[in-house]
Amino acid sequence: MNTKQEKLEAFGRLLDIMDDLREKCPWDQKQTLESLRHLTLEETYELSDAILQNDLQEIKKELGDVLLHLVFYAKIGSEKESFDIADVINSLNEKLIFRHPHIYGDTEVKDEEEVKQNWEKLKLKEGNKSILGGVPKSLPSLVKAYRIQDKVKGIGFEFHDAEDAWKKVDEEIREFHAETDLDKKEQELGDVFFSLINYARISGINPDSALERTNFKFISRFQKMEHLASEQNLKLADLSLEEMDVLWEQAKQLQ
Repeated sequence: MNTKQEKLEAFGRLLDIMDDLREKCPWDQKQTLESLRHLTLEETYELSDAILQNDLQEIKKELGDVLLHLVFYAKIGSEKESFDIADVINSLNEKLIFRHPHIYGDTEVKDEEEVKQNWEKLKLKEGNKSILGGVPKSLPSLVKAYRIQDKVKGIGFEFHDAEDAWKKVDEEIREFHAETDLDKKEQELGDVFFSLINYARISGINPDSALERTNFKFISRFQKMEHLASEQNLKLADLSLEEMDVLWEQAKQLQ
């Protein structure tokens, strides 16, 4: 692994390259905070995919892409004479020190949960008016639900255990099945999802990761099914559901 000095030199080289690109490259010159936003989201999701696949080399590559965007934003901030990368890092350093009084102060904690509870309380001291104020509005719904639940847990608003959480899932499913009005049924389905996400979180399962792995598995199995159909000179669209199910089971056995 690289020494600290080598890491600092690599980061300095990146800053120099960013300066060059901003000065000399027509594409980089045109970029704004707004134009980079959707690209940053795309890079973040690509990093997420690499993490779920546990592909360390791809993770390294995608981390580089995300880091480039962070440096790019800071470069634009400096051009606006608002902030530069040192301001970004110093602000982060100060926040981390403030929110870890058990490391940089005399606060004592017994476990991870107390650390998280202190974190949320300190955020309120920083001026946040609500525990949920820091949850981004643009987060995907599943991730947002998880973050909401995790944050309110920080002040003790939490089921005692997973069994209690599952009782809530059962209750919401019954209410969903009992509802006949479509609009109200949609609301009840939302409650089912929210309670199921809560159960998963309390059980130590990340529901977003679980669902994404199922998406990967389904895509892989369906594409295998398409391959099997092609080998047999069959078109899936011409098959009955029962015939497709036979191919599905064959694909499942081959995975």
